[in-house]
Amino acid sequence: MFTGLVETIGRVGQLTHRGNYLVLTVAPEKLTFDVKDGDSICCDGACLTVAMTTKSGFVVEASQVTVVRTTLGRWPVGYRVHLERALRADSRLGGHFVTGHVDCIGTVEALSTVGESQELNVRYDGEFDPLVVSKGSVAINGVSLTVNEARKGGLSVNLIPYTLKATTLASLGTGDYVNIEFDILGKYIAKQRLNPAGDGLTMEKLLESGW
Repeated sequence: MFTGLVETIGRVGQLTHRGNYLVLTVAPEKLTFDVKDGDSICCDGACLTVAMTTKSGFVVEASQVTVVRTTLGRWPVGYRVHLERALRADSRLGGHFVTGHVDCIGTVEALSTVGESQELNVRYDGEFDPLVVSKGSVAINGVSLTVNEARKGGLSVNLIPYTLKATTLASLGTGDYVNIEFDILGKYIAKQRLNPAGDGLTMEKLLESGW
């Protein structure tokens, strides 16, 4: 579990294919970004496991499913990715709950300047519309952001100066692809509304089983 608050930027090094997996080396820009084998790292919104550490960073492995369902397969050598270590139970939750399980790949419609901030407009498959609400949360490339406007097949978010400085979102251009993860709480609510009766554990089932 993550918060969507980027800790540092990492630079993608070597990319190699090992069977059905894509193996990547990542070098964090922040020298104090300590990780160990087995750690979960959110890389541009995708949760990946550290296979091993290196002198300059770490190595992660991505399955074919991850490569297809995220932008990871499009990352060139030198690509800069947002990095965040897993949330600690004793730390503050400054963003929102981010699982690192990307829902879809979105496309940048526009990035326009509004005062000292920038407005980012992204479009995606309309099937995800029920998961988006105005002033709700969304993670774009692993960054926790507030939805300014929710519309059919798209949304807009505001990028404040700090976000522009601490992330790579300012470098996005029209037509670029981004990883989108919708709010996990919204997913559960949407599922409950679509299937209010539910097929899981109920009080009636417990009583029938003798509990």
